[in-house]
Amino acid sequence: MRNKNLQEIPKFEDTWSYIYFEKGKIDQYQSTIGFHYLDKVVPIPIETLCLLMLGPGTSITHEAVKKISESRCLVAWTGESGVRFYSSGYSGTYSSKNLLQQIEVYANPETRLATARYMYAMRFDEEMDPNLTIEQLRGYEGIRVRRAYEQYSQQYGVEWSGRSYDQTSWDYSNPINRALSAANACLYGVVHSAILACGFSPAVGFIHTGKQLSFVYDIADLYKTTTSLPVAFHVVSESHHDVERRVRLALRDMFREQKLMKRIIPDLKEILYGRDYAGEIDPFAEGSDVAVSY
Repeated sequence: MRNKNLQEIPKFEDTWSYIYFEKGKIDQYQSTIGFHYLDKVVPIPIETLCLLMLGPGTSITHEAVKKISESRCLVAWTGESGVRFYSSGYSGTYSSKNLLQQIEVYANPETRLATARYMYAMRFDEEMDPNLTIEQLRGYEGIRVRRAYEQYSQQYGVEWSGRSYDQTSWDYSNPINRALSAANACLYGVVHSAILACGFSPAVGFIHTGKQLSFVYDIADLYKTTTSLPVAFHVVSESHHDVERRVRLALRDMFREQKLMKRIIPDLKEILYGRDYAGEIDPFAEGSDVAVSY
């Protein structure tokens, strides 16, 4: 392996994906940081954490932020139960190489279209007709997702009448829609963390465009039907009580069991550098020159 500046290597752990806290204070604690509430302190394993989600009522000190930055853990400020994403701190590699590659692929209309088509092909796990337009692919994707909703509805015996989510009327949503929103928010957070860890931009999407998290939505859609959807339906099938918290805990365990972070980063490299890199060329190394090849 070529010599590398360790600060340029993306942080990539196989332990915890994320932890969510609310209504407390994050401060330095012994050699790490801790969550302080009432008269108790919960140590946070920041060195083995990819994403720290801070919900309403949470404050954080300057020293804690320094420790988080040194550990290259993404800190995100979210809504209750991690449902809405408000802001995030910087995380990941100090190299701009992957960002420049992403911009180069996006700036060329041909490679931008090829990348969008390739991500659709990854979702369907089959070769797509090269004559299909992006609009037709979106139609097929819509059918695939609707079938996934119907499948999990029947499998877990949860009534399904369609996706409905109003941020201003959260408490009036039915349990399955609240569970899906909470589950997707967790998935977005982990994907966002992986994207930043590699030095890519979460805003430069190829299917979704025009939002600060467009690329996050692009990548999250690769895993949604096998992670957040089944977990949400399963949790609601067991009980309608405290679905948001139970969804977060169930997804945390699933992400760890499936080693989701270990899947996301190779997928990012394949999408933006081409399938033929095959592990022989390290697109994260200095001086590597890899063209997109689909």
